[in-house]
Amino acid sequence: VQLVESGGGSVQAGGSLRLSCAASGYTYSSSLTGWFRQAPGKEREGVAAIYIGGGIAHYADSVRGRFTISQDNAKNTVYLQMNSLTPGDTAMYYCAARPEGAMGWVLDSLKYNDWGQGTQVTVS
Repeated sequence: VQLVESGGGSVQAGGSLRLSCAASGYTYSSSLTGWFRQAPGKEREGVAAIYIGGGIAHYADSVRGRFTISQDNAKNTVYLQMNSLTPGDTAMYYCAARPEGAMGWVLDSLKYNDWGQGTQVTVS
């Protein structure tokens, strides 16, 4: 399994970024892919997740209405569009994947075994 994130960077408050997670090495079409973030000194937090097969998405309350998770199945890629960014969104962002039938809350990082290397998002 390989997950490669990209798209992070530095942006001013109120700005936008789009993160990408390119997936390979597993049955992408029957997976659940999630975006997580971790700020220094804080626990890893689930941000959004999407069932690739049905396109059903879930969001953390802290980002609902500002972030949108989407997929491009032709490219085996999941995106995280982040709008109205605030300094509180500053963190390392990771994507993770698990089989769609695996048990556990979709935004619980402990329920994911496969992770990308992360991409840094800094909002000032």
